[in-house]
Amino acid sequence: MARTDPHNRVRYWRDTQVPGLALLAADFTRHDYAPHSHDAFVIAATEAGGSEFNSRGRTEEADRGRLLVFNPAEPHSGRMARSLRWRYRSFYLDGRAVATVAGSLGIAETPYFTSNVFADPDLIAAFLALHRALDEGGDPARRDELLVAGFGHLVRRHSAPGKSMPTAPRDRPLLRRAIGIMEAEHGAPLTLETLGQGVGLTAFQLIGLFKRTTGMTPHGYLTQIRLQSAIRRLRAGDPIAEAAVAAGFYDQAALTTHFKRAYGITPRQFARAETGRTAAPRNFGQ
Repeated sequence: MARTDPHNRVRYWRDTQVPGLALLAADFTRHDYAPHSHDAFVIAATEAGGSEFNSRGRTEEADRGRLLVFNPAEPHSGRMARSLRWRYRSFYLDGRAVATVAGSLGIAETPYFTSNVFADPDLIAAFLALHRALDEGGDPARRDELLVAGFGHLVRRHSAPGKSMPTAPRDRPLLRRAIGIMEAEHGAPLTLETLGQGVGLTAFQLIGLFKRTTGMTPHGYLTQIRLQSAIRRLRAGDPIAEAAVAAGFYDQAALTTHFKRAYGITPRQFARAETGRTAAPRNFGQ
């Protein structure tokens, strides 16, 4: 179970000027992120305290001296570990936002980052300044300047255009088939045995396949597919309870548990920000 604390504070909202750009400001005293991924680039800068995270088979620190960057669909997890507090700001850029930024930078290919951690003090300061400017509003010219300069320096220094983490050739067709079954049947109960039979593997072999190729367990990957299904339904305005069941979760409470563990916010907070029904909420559970 994810640990939460009544003193945790989190805000999530959509930027009104850049389509596809979402932002989060979090102040955690106790929270663990379960293994998860996003359908967007994630960039996070720490303002105080820190945490540790696991990605690509390594455990690293998140603190004021490190900028975190995750590619779309790149699994990662996190926990407070030794820190008593973690206050950070993060950006989420889906395909629309990436296209906007790429156009401003004059690049054609979607960038790929070969590391998750960059210890560039000026980049950290730039992204914190950008996040605060987007949070506070103000002069659009300054916002645009910070946006283009921050992402421009990040891409120029640390991206490898078009590069991705390769999968072993023998694993690719098996993984595609397994994911295809998950995507087609995520709304129904799925067992390891059933999924394994669909691709000709034992349950043990299936676990090995997913760990090698995605860094997640089959159940963890299936949970991500279900979360993404719920997200699409929430964006469309579906009630949370209906979105939960249609996505394959037992009920709204189960969706809320997984949503908070993966993203640090509740489905209700997400729905409010995505549909624009209210201002960005400030506390868990609102």
